[in-house]
Amino acid sequence: MIALLTGRLAAKGPGQVVVDVGGVGYELHIPLSSFYALPDEGGPVTFHVHTHVREDAISLFGFLSLPEKSLFLLLNSVSGVGPKLALNIISGLPYERLVDAIMRGDDALVTTIPGVGKKTAGRIVLELKDKAGALGVEPSSGPCVVGSGPNPQHDEAVSALVNLGYKKNFAEDAVKRVCTRDGEDTPLELLIREALKVLAKG
Repeated sequence: MIALLTGRLAAKGPGQVVVDVGGVGYELHIPLSSFYALPDEGGPVTFHVHTHVREDAISLFGFLSLPEKSLFLLLNSVSGVGPKLALNIISGLPYERLVDAIMRGDDALVTTIPGVGKKTAGRIVLELKDKAGALGVEPSSGPCVVGSGPNPQHDEAVSALVNLGYKKNFAEDAVKRVCTRDGEDTPLELLIREALKVLAKG
């Protein structure tokens, strides 16, 4: 079983690379986070590898960082989540933000990832919430709960953003991020303005 590959980057593309190790080319499936951090073709690379074996194929999944490989293995252990979907999930959100969402039970944020429905997001949070703490990410302190807290301006801010054309789940996430950062007593006008900045950054 291949666990680590060090060689020359022979070819690269979003989601896939070829690594030349001593004249042998290994094709790896990779997340977008690893793709964006790759050197130019011909440069040296080291990938942490998961070897996925099926009856009809052997697939290699590569990660530039060991924590991302660990997260991939956790996601792959969830019922209904195969290696390709696990890779897609890691590509859908930054590592720390994804782990934080799982630890906080924020399945709404996980559903913003293409290909992840409510049931799958719910299983991911349910099965990994207690395990994600081993991934070395500190959970956000004092997260606001949009829709269930005593402060109605959170919902008003979400409503205003939806009226501006943003999807509700993205609006809720932006409001949560702002009030986690700036406090739950952030004035409504400022909350909307800062949430718009978050949404503009993507």
